[in-house]
Amino acid sequence: MDELWKAVLAEIEVQVSRPQYITFFKGASLVSLEDSVATIASPTTMTSDYLEKRYHALIKQSLDKKTKKNTSLVFVIRRTAAGATPEVGPLFVQAPQTPTTHNRPPRIKADFTFDDLAVSESNQLAYTAASAVALEPGTKYNPLYLYGTVGVGKTHLMNAIANDLFEKNPRSKILYLTTEEFTNEIVESIQNKQTVQMRKKFRNVDLLLLDDIQFLSGKEKVQEELFHTFNTLIEKNKQVVFSSDRAPDEIKKLEPRITSRLEGGLNIDIQPPDDELRTAIILLKSEKRGIEIPIELAKKIAEKIKDTRGLEGIILKLTGLLAANGTSEITEEIVNRAIGEKQLERKRVHPDDVIDIICDYFDIRPTQLKGTRRTASLVYSRQICMFLLKEELGLTYVDIGNILGGRDHTTVMHGVDKIRTLSSNGNAVNEEIVFIKKQLQEGFSQ
Repeated sequence: MDELWKAVLAEIEVQVSRPQYITFFKGASLVSLEDSVATIASPTTMTSDYLEKRYHALIKQSLDKKTKKNTSLVFVIRRTAAGATPEVGPLFVQAPQTPTTHNRPPRIKADFTFDDLAVSESNQLAYTAASAVALEPGTKYNPLYLYGTVGVGKTHLMNAIANDLFEKNPRSKILYLTTEEFTNEIVESIQNKQTVQMRKKFRNVDLLLLDDIQFLSGKEKVQEELFHTFNTLIEKNKQVVFSSDRAPDEIKKLEPRITSRLEGGLNIDIQPPDDELRTAIILLKSEKRGIEIPIELAKKIAEKIKDTRGLEGIILKLTGLLAANGTSEITEEIVNRAIGEKQLERKRVHPDDVIDIICDYFDIRPTQLKGTRRTASLVYSRQICMFLLKEELGLTYVDIGNILGGRDHTTVMHGVDKIRTLSSNGNAVNEEIVFIKKQLQEGFSQ
């Protein structure tokens, strides 16, 4: 059966796109063939349904050709023995259990793995390169430089590299920072005369991940520290990964020696997701939330909602509508309603719009708002943002925490409650909130 299935896959591989083959076929297997009934096992319900609904005819045609029989196909979910790792593709692998004797590196999200990343032509190269880096850190593509617009998966890939390295070696020293945090640590170390300790921290790691390095622009002292840190790590064969919203040569006021170093590694421009990838993202994220969306309806959503953050929102909408209607079945009517509400919501306001207004009002950057610094002014502006995201958009505490840098939901609850209390007496806080709300309404009524 193994040889038969390999022959079938070889024929199918040339008839479908590479991402589709890797995602849906590579993890499938032929587990039995009795009385012309072929049983095909897949690792998840979603992948099994996808093969049955979209590729039934293609698989049957190939099997009939190889067996000289009129086969019937049965699609099942593969069950694995306890502790066994199923054979799967890049989309839906069951992640290994995290060792309990070592703490996960700070800021690294456990659910941002290679296995939970939807892959298509727009991000295939980035996925392949990041996987190679995780497999042999410090030896291939060093540095790895990922760039592209918001929502294309840069942060997911950086976290996936860290998670993969941690799972293989929990003792690995992994440091993930935004450039804003990197800058703040350098400035504070200079002010406190602790530059030696700071350099030891940055230069004695196995993996350094630095996000949003476009904010290095014009920061000469920070660029100097980064240059020497970078050189030290490269000489030690330690892995460095950067992300940005633009190519190295497009970052203004960046020292030529740093630009040269960045361009000396592997630079990958990650394109926005195409319809195929957005469909896969919908299926993946809905399954993680315990709901199943028919393939055709997932395609419909992907055609209407173009940005990945919007896809997250539509899944939340669907989850809420299912609960409100007391059903678990996703119908076209429910999808149409969710799309309609989401599009109407976007015409009014989006979480990013709230963040932009807050940052303009308080004269701070989004990275500061989402960062870890806890100066009184930053904490206050974050709490105002939390309050507006809750009151104006009705987001959950968990979702607000994720939007604002991965904060715990209890932190968000505290922030919302504090601003609600402060603004309840018609004081200056209330006046600020009213003013910001007015800006939001004016901006999205035009």
